[in-house]
Amino acid sequence: MKKWNYMFLLMITINSCTQNKNTKADADPAKLEVLSQLKKSVQLYPDSASMRMQYVNALDSLQLYPEAIAQADSLIKRDSLNNGLWFAKGQLLESNHDTAQAISSYKKAISIYPSVEAQLSLANLFAETKNAAALQICQVVSRLGLGRETEANCDFIAGVYYARIGTNEKANVFFDRAINNNYTLMEAYMEKGFLFYSEKKYTEANKVFETAITINNTYADAYYWKAKTFEAMGNNDQALLNYERSLGLDKNLHEAREAIKRLSK
Repeated sequence: MKKWNYMFLLMITINSCTQNKNTKADADPAKLEVLSQLKKSVQLYPDSASMRMQYVNALDSLQLYPEAIAQADSLIKRDSLNNGLWFAKGQLLESNHDTAQAISSYKKAISIYPSVEAQLSLANLFAETKNAAALQICQVVSRLGLGRETEANCDFIAGVYYARIGTNEKANVFFDRAINNNYTLMEAYMEKGFLFYSEKKYTEANKVFETAITINNTYADAYYWKAKTFEAMGNNDQALLNYERSLGLDKNLHEAREAIKRLSK
């Protein structure tokens, strides 16, 4: 499940043009050189689908989503019944925070061929937008009997749906089921912690984030939210320590950097 961006409490919507400009300016020069070469190759061989797809992937890696979407559209014009292209476009649109168009692209991909990945990606967006169709899709996928990991993904999405509509107790049941089927599903731990945090049950939230860290001690978001629970409980020393750990693991956690500045005064 490549891009279930767990758009939860941590997400900040950024103007895509500004984001893309900053991303390209800050990018690794080697990546920019590769991008430049791929662009030239696409211009020389405009009918090469494989070359254009490499260019899309390079744009995606640099978070240049509008440009990547435009290239995906070019591929779709040549092969409009390729479900993989519609799915790829859906992922790019989702990354660019265009939920409505991402849903449309996933639906188109599924109408051509109902791959499990496309169905779950669509279900996840439905869950995030409080659309009960998410549960129906998960039931369809679950009946395929594809194993515990797929079951965990279905339960996770159901949990997200119930969390978004405010049915926290039911959401927790599904998150627990997801974890039982896949104990490394970090998003399920985070969602459980978010629910406790939103209810101001900071001790319980802290325990969940600590468990997530035990499972994956390089997961920056778990340290960040553990810090937030410590701060909410008035333990600023532990909060500062965990904010620093989260920033050490992910330099792009600007919220952690701001929290460190605030607590260091």
